[in-house]
Amino acid sequence: MKQFSSDKEAADALFQSVKNLNQEISKVIVGQDEVVRLVLTAVFSQGHCLLVGVPGLAKTLLIHTIASSLDLSFNRIQFTPDLMPSDIVGSETMDQNRNFQFVKGPVFSNIILADEINRTPPKTQAALLESMQEYSVTVAGHKYELPKPFFVLATQNPIEQEGTYPLPEAQLDRFMFNITLGYPSFEAEKQIVKNTTSGQKATVNKVLHSDEIMAFQALVRRVPVVDNVVDYAVKLVHKTRPNTEMAASVANQYLEWGAGPRASQHLIVGAKCNALLNGKYSPDIEDVQAVALPILRHRIVRNFKAEAEGISTEKIIQDLL
Repeated sequence: MKQFSSDKEAADALFQSVKNLNQEISKVIVGQDEVVRLVLTAVFSQGHCLLVGVPGLAKTLLIHTIASSLDLSFNRIQFTPDLMPSDIVGSETMDQNRNFQFVKGPVFSNIILADEINRTPPKTQAALLESMQEYSVTVAGHKYELPKPFFVLATQNPIEQEGTYPLPEAQLDRFMFNITLGYPSFEAEKQIVKNTTSGQKATVNKVLHSDEIMAFQALVRRVPVVDNVVDYAVKLVHKTRPNTEMAASVANQYLEWGAGPRASQHLIVGAKCNALLNGKYSPDIEDVQAVALPILRHRIVRNFKAEAEGISTEKIIQDLL
């Protein structure tokens, strides 16, 4: 890995690397620029992503493509109602000498695609809790460290609710971003159809290695932030908490619960990374606003009044901003 003489040089290298990544990803993924930007922001911020969208919007393909552009190990776990925790983290088996030996599960990888994560019961969903927060797995009293960098990129279908298990708040809170995928535009869909119905297949080249990604993650943490940006981020989170001293009127009216401290942390780290990805060396309030929606979307809980009046979570966050 190349050694940088200063953080400024490293920041410029990250900016260029992200341009190269976008170039490779765009060979396969068309018309999802905002989604790609947020997933890459999460990768360099050391966060996890939940991608929510109807079937056929290339959620799984998007994650596959991003994994292909990064020189990292990748495992896909298809979440089904009969999936057990040991199918994810691994289990102890007895060898021929009658000694117990731990066999690692698919979670021991750099990138985990948790496909349709809400199709498995809470018992199995909870198998990811320790992995996503502590980057380790505990089996039979022994703790096993996961390879770094480590990301969980999960997908979820918002339409079909039969045979699904909503993610508990503790699990949702571990995802840095909740990213909603919309339908592609007419022009984008034309391009998608042309690309996928011909005999040609695009080749995605590797752009970054694991040690480079970890160096850029450390760089993001070192980015300086002025106090007024931190104040703005923390005040924004406090505004979401109904019946508290700093609560906004829209929160008192339409929210049952507000966001926790993890939201404030993610807002600042996400703003730092967003600044670097746009060629800046320090974040401003616009960078906080750029990541606020996917960070707060799954951390605030609407009350009955909001649901009855059809007030969406997105509308409430826009009012808060």
